Amino acid sequence: MIYLLDANILITAANTYYGISRVPEFWGWLQHQGSSGHVKIPIEMYEEVLEGRKEDDELLDWVKKDANRDALVFNEASKPDLVRRVVRDGYANDLTDDEVDKLGRDPFLIAYGLVEVGRCITTTEVSKPSKQRHNRHIPDVCSSLKINCCGPWELNRLLGFKTGWNP
Repeated sequence: MIYLLDANILITAANTYYGISRVPEFWGWLQHQGSSGHVKIPIEMYEEVLEGRKEDDELLDWVKKDANRDALVFNEASKPDLVRRVVRDGYANDLTDDEVDKLGRDPFLIAYGLVEVGRCITTTEVSKPSKQRHNRHIPDVCSSLKINCCGPWELNRLLGFKTGWNP
């Protein structure tokens, strides 16, 4: 299984429970999982992390390091036909231009999960089935499209993260 990370996985971890200087084991583990091919972040999500950060920011410094970028960035181009399918079948087939703009890069992330079985979209978003159209959450869109999806705690459990981890 390859776990494809939403930008919010890195952003939330860095800003809350796994601050880079407070829990460096997580960040070393994440880089190791990326190097091993178990965890990747699509370029669209990587760019979202870069664009949402400010200077003098631990996460920005961490993701810009060559070793971390090389380990984590997914070396696969998005497929426009799959992105369109995600928007049409996962959100709604008649979204307005404004609604499409509000989707951001989520359809790209989800489309990578359609390429082949054995991929899991990993996000901090939680299911909210009552949300419709452009407001749908990633887990619900993945469910509609029969794509594996999990949250950060499940990722950690499945790949064995624990404090005190060493390569």
